[in-house]
Amino acid sequence: MISFYPGPSRVHGSIPTYVKQAYREGIMEMNHRSAEFITMTKQTVWLLKKKLRIPHHYTVLFASSATECWEIIAQSLITQKSTHIYNGAFGKKWRDYTAALVASADAYAFDANEVLPPDNLTFHESDVICLTHNETSNGTALSNKCIKQIAVNNPHALVAVDATSSMAGVYLDFKAADCWFASVQKCFGLPAGLALMVLSPKAVERTASIAESNHYNSLHSMVAMMQQSQTTHTPNVLGIYLLMRVLEKMDDIKAVEEKLVKRYIDWETYFDKSTQLKFLINNQRARSLTVLTISATEKLVKRVKRESKQAGYLLGEGYGEYKNTTFRIANFPALKQKEIKALQDHLLQYL
Repeated sequence: MISFYPGPSRVHGSIPTYVKQAYREGIMEMNHRSAEFITMTKQTVWLLKKKLRIPHHYTVLFASSATECWEIIAQSLITQKSTHIYNGAFGKKWRDYTAALVASADAYAFDANEVLPPDNLTFHESDVICLTHNETSNGTALSNKCIKQIAVNNPHALVAVDATSSMAGVYLDFKAADCWFASVQKCFGLPAGLALMVLSPKAVERTASIAESNHYNSLHSMVAMMQQSQTTHTPNVLGIYLLMRVLEKMDDIKAVEEKLVKRYIDWETYFDKSTQLKFLINNQRARSLTVLTISATEKLVKRVKRESKQAGYLLGEGYGEYKNTTFRIANFPALKQKEIKALQDHLLQYL
């Protein structure tokens, strides 16, 4: 079965080899306070900064999932109010979860077919402005330029970005925001159970000034431990090792993005010829490069998913309000060109 599910999705083909090597090398029994773990952490962080073009003075942290990152941000960075800008189900979930933890979490919703106009988005009372870079539920994305302009408009606030379905797949301008986070089961091509947080110096300073320490994974404690290349908790040591090995072979993010853009254009041309299967998002400028959300009648969607699975291709379910009338296709780096071509050949019968 080839998984085109937009997370967890297909892992890199080298993962089984790396797991066997990890077993032989004792990685699975590695003490997370040991010199060996510290060396591995330093190497992994160095590779992340090099391959993803993360500024050297930014801080990289490990967590368990992007959902945990929502919680960490709410606990450690929001003192008065957050503002959540979103157009889909996952952005709304982030807002709703935050609202259960903090005094005030404002919602700023916009249409999925709208290219968010950032010029007038100013939120004077917000500590943190929360953005979803790539909305997995509907297949939309924000531009680096948009994120940067929102940060410029709100110099008093931190800008936090959920980049779960795009980090390691497309180039992110990390300087445009203060807190980026992502799980690894999507564009990183790894098994679930590990997440990354990337903090700007401004975010680290804010963390120190707030000094929230009521939780085991308080950012203040996490940053302090990472200064020693360690974690507050016993982390997913195998996940960090696999991340390091994948990053060793990974091309520079600009080259990865170029490959995904070519694949996306090919998919766009493919579905433009169809009379029955269409992109959910009509506005090309609003579409995601990494998650394709395809719309059809409920009857056809059900048939496509069922018969594709029988043929060996796992497509993503529709999500939220689009559950019954869409399916989703991952455009992630770990997928091979021959696998994409095979799926396209299979889907021809429904066009």
